Amino acid sequence: QVQLVESGGGSVQSGGSLRLSCTTSGSTDRRFHLAWFRQAPGKEREGVATIDTTYATTTYAESVKGRFTISHDNAKNTLYLQMNSLKPEDTAKYYCAASPPPITWWQLLKAEKYIYWGQGTQVTVSS
Repeated sequence: QVQLVESGGGSVQSGGSLRLSCTTSGSTDRRFHLAWFRQAPGKEREGVATIDTTYATTTYAESVKGRFTISHDNAKNTLYLQMNSLKPEDTAKYYCAASPPPITWWQLLKAEKYIYWGQGTQVTVSS
């Protein structure tokens, strides 16, 4: 069992930055796929970025490449999402998620592949 708690959301103007954190607890000594997803009102949950806790390989959605950076601190059991050059279309509730391997590479950004979920943190970007 894994518990996930997000923090760091808030309101920011277009072009600004935010860093989201997700603390993990439970069976964290195992290898996991960790990910950030987001969901705007009336839209499906969208995969944003993923990281493998053992190999540190990352995957990003095209819409955030070059602006967002996912990272994981194994010692602190904390997942991060650094978001720069934020746009109004980044406005959503952001969730962290976890799942043990394997997840094939082309499914890493699919929500249905993740077992554990946090409660989410709201990010609002104004123009």
